Amino acid sequence: MIRILASFLLVVAASAAELTELTFGIIATESTQNLKKDWDPVRADMEKALGMPVKLFFAPDYSGVIEAMRFNKAQAGWFGNKSAIDVVDRAGGEVFCQVVDGDGNQGYNSLIIVHRDNPINTLEELHKAGGGMTFSMGDPQSTSGTLVPGYHAFGKFGLDPFKLFKNCRAGNHESNALSVASKVVDGSTFNTEAMFHLERKHPEKAAQLKVIWKSVLIASDPMCVRVDLDPGVKAKLRNFMLGYGMTPEGKAKLATLKMSGFKPSDNNQLLPYRHLGALKDKSKLQADDKIPAAEKAGKIAELDKKIADLEAKMAEVAKQAK
Repeated sequence: MIRILASFLLVVAASAAELTELTFGIIATESTQNLKKDWDPVRADMEKALGMPVKLFFAPDYSGVIEAMRFNKAQAGWFGNKSAIDVVDRAGGEVFCQVVDGDGNQGYNSLIIVHRDNPINTLEELHKAGGGMTFSMGDPQSTSGTLVPGYHAFGKFGLDPFKLFKNCRAGNHESNALSVASKVVDGSTFNTEAMFHLERKHPEKAAQLKVIWKSVLIASDPMCVRVDLDPGVKAKLRNFMLGYGMTPEGKAKLATLKMSGFKPSDNNQLLPYRHLGALKDKSKLQADDKIPAAEKAGKIAELDKKIADLEAKMAEVAKQAK
């Protein structure tokens, strides 16, 4: 018991220690080299605003950045709506602001792409041809690469992409698009923001792509911060983010990220994506014929309650926003 108490006190002391450097996590939507180039000007200005060194943290996949937040290797970061759910639920984080799109849009769209030479033009045609195709989903924690298309393009039709296609893998947005453009895979998920970056950095590759499906609007990405971050540092970070797109210099640096600024947000932003995740889980469960009927019925009932609770919460939030 004494040993456990001592360990707990050490953890508390470490979290309470004065922060001398802030680490800001960046999810792996494309290569680290590209992300670092685009984010470094923002990092430098963030460093000046906080009055302390700021470094960027990159990982090969989204989970690496989530784990960095969980173990306090990163104190804040840029996430998608799906990955932010894990940050909030198991990494001690909270949403504090949201990206404003470079064109002033409220969000972006998930896409499914094939090579422009591919005869497939619709989602229905993709479903029919699936058994003879290779395909790539996004990172498992990606909203536009996995969660949204996983349900709206496949799950609600009773389809699992990893069973539908003869070979299905997962990758980041950039690598998926480049693989389709080079005909390494026949198709993949993608999104409108990633298309903007591809057209800017690899226009010849973007020209090889054809969009065959476009999702409903996805809310712009959240920025998350650790709940236990020093309140003074947290306030400075929030003020920096919310004011950054107000100056011509800030807008110019954000333009390369297809952002124009940030607006206040909170964990309620994630409710629609919790709801979508529950719907996806339900459709997957309904399609599973290996689970005994009684067990399946019980699990579906639990999911139905979760879905209903989330719908009630979303309605409450919408009512308060009016």
